[in-house]
Amino acid sequence: MRSVMSRRARAPVALAAIGLAVGAMVLVRRPGRDGAAERGVQAALAVSEALAPADSAGFARATAPRPFSFPADHGPHPGFRTEWWYYTGNLEAATGRHFGFQLTFFRTALAPPVAPAGETASAWSTRQLYLAHFALTDTAGRRFHAWSRLDREALGLAGARAVPFRLWLGDWSAESEAAAGLPVPLRAAEGDLATDLMLAAEKPVVLQGDRGLSRKGPEPGNASYYYSLSRMGARGTVRVQDEPLAVTGLAWMDREWSTSGLGPGLVGWDWLALQLDDGRDVMISRLRRRDGSIDAHSAGALIAADGAT
Repeated sequence: MRSVMSRRARAPVALAAIGLAVGAMVLVRRPGRDGAAERGVQAALAVSEALAPADSAGFARATAPRPFSFPADHGPHPGFRTEWWYYTGNLEAATGRHFGFQLTFFRTALAPPVAPAGETASAWSTRQLYLAHFALTDTAGRRFHAWSRLDREALGLAGARAVPFRLWLGDWSAESEAAAGLPVPLRAAEGDLATDLMLAAEKPVVLQGDRGLSRKGPEPGNASYYYSLSRMGARGTVRVQDEPLAVTGLAWMDREWSTSGLGPGLVGWDWLALQLDDGRDVMISRLRRRDGSIDAHSAGALIAADGAT
């Protein structure tokens, strides 16, 4: 087995696990340095709330298979409430030193899109929040590092566009000047750790579920549009404690957008992706019900070496 990537979504989760779920901002009390409660704003994310069918008025919903178009679908879909771009992978330096990485971007809408009605009241005004999670595993160093960010789309602080493809939150980014949006440079840095990678697709796009419609329950609209680039060659640099290391490896990109992605009684999912030595790839997604059982709409895909699914 060549490489393994996994994620788990549950409710609720803290901002430190932003790569696992999407949700809402809440006001919390947290311990201060002296142990007393301290007021502050902290992002708390609940997948069951963000992807539940409630409050979906004004948003588009994933109800039937649709034609996909690239590079347009690499870009944002503001008519839907939530979407994400999920990059994960395994890297090795020439010495055999192994690293795992994750760079994930989320867009979540504060309100449905509306037609422009003159000037906005403030340059800070926005209907979109962007959230991102960057993680790096240093296997030899036995260290796992993870950071999260959240910002508004206004003022150029964060955003996404299809042509030319650009996705960013601060200086964390995935962007490409290529007409097809691929290959894509991926960059993130925090403190003395950083990744600067080039990802190139080695297989065609995989449409997950029913021609790209991934159902999360029997109710119409409780679904997402979902495609993957299951095998992307990765090369570039990992910087650890300010030491740059040339690396190569494999990455996986998952892409979903929806408005009400989970049906009633569902609280989250477990996702597993495998890249095998014989060139095949495997994806398994297990939907978890509130009572602990596994939902019948759990699904998976076996992707052949030639890209057939």
